[in-house]
Amino acid sequence: MELPSIVPPPHGEPWPEAPADLAGMHWMWLEEAARFATENETPWPYDLRLHLESGFFEPPPYNEVLGPVRPRGPANGLVLRRGIKIASWGETDQVDFTFSAAKSYLSLLAGIAVMDGLISDLDEPVGRTVGDGGFDSAQNRGVTWRHLLQNTSEWEGELFGKSDLIDRNRNLGLEGKGRKGDPRPLRPPGTHWEYNDVRVNRLSLALLRRFRRPLPEVFAERIMEPIGASKDWSWHGYRTSSVEIDGRMIESVSGGTHWGGGILIHAEDQARIGLLMQRRGDWNGRRILPESWIAESLRPCALNPNYGLLWWLNTAGGRYKSAPEDSFFASGAGGNLTWVAPKQELVAVLRWIDPTAMDTFTRLIMQAVQE
Repeated sequence: MELPSIVPPPHGEPWPEAPADLAGMHWMWLEEAARFATENETPWPYDLRLHLESGFFEPPPYNEVLGPVRPRGPANGLVLRRGIKIASWGETDQVDFTFSAAKSYLSLLAGIAVMDGLISDLDEPVGRTVGDGGFDSAQNRGVTWRHLLQNTSEWEGELFGKSDLIDRNRNLGLEGKGRKGDPRPLRPPGTHWEYNDVRVNRLSLALLRRFRRPLPEVFAERIMEPIGASKDWSWHGYRTSSVEIDGRMIESVSGGTHWGGGILIHAEDQARIGLLMQRRGDWNGRRILPESWIAESLRPCALNPNYGLLWWLNTAGGRYKSAPEDSFFASGAGGNLTWVAPKQELVAVLRWIDPTAMDTFTRLIMQAVQE
């Protein structure tokens, strides 16, 4: 009997579970994947503040922590098949910072802004509707919403006490090991791909300017509450990131925990977000995001085919060779991953797993898939 696709009930009610065989999975490989994830915890220390201040991302004074940070918990995670929980390990209601997975949540908010007509065209220069001076310079006036969402903006400047120069020449393959921050000549917007957290924070501020409301309020109202998420999550910026909007001070949230802040969230809420994406923006017949926005988010960037609109892709197996090529991911430093495999109707959330173990985990899960 084929397991039907379901939408889980709101947080607080039991998440439906099923044995592996009813979900078209082989129990042995599924159990091995859960055991493997448990035994391959990230090498990051539990004291995240100490880790950030140690110079993992960059040396002093550029590594100054500006937002809240707290210790992480142990490894945990879960696997969904057709919306039903078929495996879990650790404490999946453990609320932790999730680093750059928050970037993908900014992408969801951008989709809401498009849906509401606050962004009329992704290829329109941001400065036409965001008049705060951040897009006035010769380098920045050509930056479009798409450039910011694809990490191709080449935006130049300082924001909330952090210069874009800190993340120039950033190589994620050498994160924590190699140099960055070299003052390379900037290229025209849209002609160079670079993972740069200052520019993502510039996107967050631009979205705040368009919504004119705290982004966490919009995220709760338009995404999290409709999908039945908990109220355990929170989204933070920096002590330097409050701006005046219509006469009140509002904190602009960060797109990660690089300098503190970002999203505190647990695996179960992340699984709901993954399931929303797997269902192409639909939640039990309610349209949360346009299907066209999901498609646009997962369209490969010409300058980096393994990146969409703040979502990681797996074009030609370029991210994880053992995962299906149509997989996509919300990924955060330290071993935080939401993996969506649409054709297999799989969503997996991994918290604090060693990043070098991710591909093996995907291989074990795919070995478990029988139908």
